[in-house]
Amino acid sequence: MSDLLGPRDPASGAGWDDAPPRKGFFTDTSVCIGCKACEVACKEWNLVPADQAAGLSMLGSSYDNTGALGASTWRHVAFIEQPKRAGGQDLNLPLFPVGPSASDAVNRAADTAMTGDRSQLGTDTEAVDLGMPGFQLPGQRADRKDERPRTDFRWLMSSDVCKHCTHAACLDVCPTGALFRTEFGTVVVQDDICNGCGYCVPACPFGVIDRRVGDEQTRNVGIAQKCTLCYDRLGAGHTPACAQACPTESIQFGDVDELRERAAVRLATLHEAGVPEARLYGEDPEDGVGGAGAFFLLLDEPEVYGLPPDPVVTTRDLPSMWRTAATAAGALLAGAAVAFLGRRR
Repeated sequence: MSDLLGPRDPASGAGWDDAPPRKGFFTDTSVCIGCKACEVACKEWNLVPADQAAGLSMLGSSYDNTGALGASTWRHVAFIEQPKRAGGQDLNLPLFPVGPSASDAVNRAADTAMTGDRSQLGTDTEAVDLGMPGFQLPGQRADRKDERPRTDFRWLMSSDVCKHCTHAACLDVCPTGALFRTEFGTVVVQDDICNGCGYCVPACPFGVIDRRVGDEQTRNVGIAQKCTLCYDRLGAGHTPACAQACPTESIQFGDVDELRERAAVRLATLHEAGVPEARLYGEDPEDGVGGAGAFFLLLDEPEVYGLPPDPVVTTRDLPSMWRTAATAAGALLAGAAVAFLGRRR
């Protein structure tokens, strides 16, 4: 419980001597392309089975097929479609094609897509049916031919992961010691020690950790599972699989202090470029979890990405609760002693 008293180095606080610098992730969502390479690399390296709760079917609201983090989804790429014009369309930057000509072209293309009349495009050439899918922009319903395709939207994509909190409630409540703090400052589950009690599941303020479900062929069924930040790879001096696979460097791995500096520079760059809504999430050592080992640059409010706006370690009040309980117990014992001595007189 001493971890709850204030910001500190988590590895040395856990008893590691001469621990290396704390390792973590900085995820820059502004350059995430939603390729899911991180999800695939994580599953392949860590032998994480397919999520039987989500399956492989689409969720019906986006291109997402995993839904959320869980025992069998340690990296989750969120696809968020917003009814907001992207980039220069909002800013009206010079030399950016946002004038009437662009709008007219979009309208003509939309009318052509709905009616099949190509004359308004300046050509009477008949389209050749190649057997390919129809022209359907995101947001357009195939069964409503009278609807104009949506064009004023943007995608927000973000690869979510366990935050490896400085003050980790999952670790605090684990009764078996299955969850432990590594020398790199990360939080890892030991499969052979976890008894599947599930206390850690409601303790996590981010809803990350969960018990795995599956049939008898599935590994670690009933055991709490989450991202380990590729503890085995760290020990060998390698980069975690997800960061290694990311093609745009949206997922950046390194020393947490250095990543925080890098994130501050990136945030300033975006603000100067006219993206005032950009913000950092989880990097502050003074926040409710003592700062996250995996933090993010977001382009909207945390709630848009399914993140709590002000996460607080759920075991924060335990020390004061124990002190209050001890005080109450002491008062009861004192009262009982006074009553006992009074009777003897």
